[in-house]
Amino acid sequence: MEDLYEIKLPAFEGPLDLLLHLIKENKIDIYDIPISFITGQYLEYIGMMKELSLDIAGEFLVMAATLIQIKSKMLLPLDEEAGEEEREDPRLELVQRLLDYQTFKEAAFLLKEREDEALLTFGRDPSGDEEGQGDEAPELSLFDVNIFDLLGAFRKVLDSAPPEVRTITRETLTVKDRMVAIVGMLENLESLRFEEIFREHATRTQLIVSFLALLELLRLGLARVYQEGEFGSIWIINPGEEADEKDTQEKLSDISH
Repeated sequence: MEDLYEIKLPAFEGPLDLLLHLIKENKIDIYDIPISFITGQYLEYIGMMKELSLDIAGEFLVMAATLIQIKSKMLLPLDEEAGEEEREDPRLELVQRLLDYQTFKEAAFLLKEREDEALLTFGRDPSGDEEGQGDEAPELSLFDVNIFDLLGAFRKVLDSAPPEVRTITRETLTVKDRMVAIVGMLENLESLRFEEIFREHATRTQLIVSFLALLELLRLGLARVYQEGEFGSIWIINPGEEADEKDTQEKLSDISH
């Protein structure tokens, strides 16, 4: 897929975010990580990111090497003669890093939540004038989605797709074409389920191009994504007044094939 498009996200989550995502998604005890399983899942996500031509930082590969090293250590037989300190669980350092990072993320989320509450209380004009229009909160309880939530949802879409039956080139299906199509789907809607943008495309390449188109729309601010609760349905939200029609067309026209 490297000849189709390359997506570089401005705020790309790191390897610890991916590990925490996998731990939550698979309902794993963070203190007792099945290292062989989680390493396989991690490498699968890395492979999918490479196939999508996502910009993968070197730290993802360092973490992959770390996981493989821990896995190798855990496969070795225990040395009965070694002291307790020498027989320390190889996962211990990684678990501590994850716990520290999780604490940091939760604190950051709490601060953001308080900021959002303050904006709801003081930042909107209840009189319904021009500044207050279009700011009503959605009825659904929605959470911000990170790249790994999107990749997890997209993996499910790929798993249900039939094998590739023909080659799709940039001349027959482009990221820009799909971006225009997705914007058109959102034009008269407030929101759209994630799966809807893949409904008319059955082959693997078509699905990948549609996913890349969505990522680029998110980067440009022409769409937003939220999740209905943790690991719930993902919704693509029309930014509405935040992106007027002229601005949308200018951004789309700037994208090369």
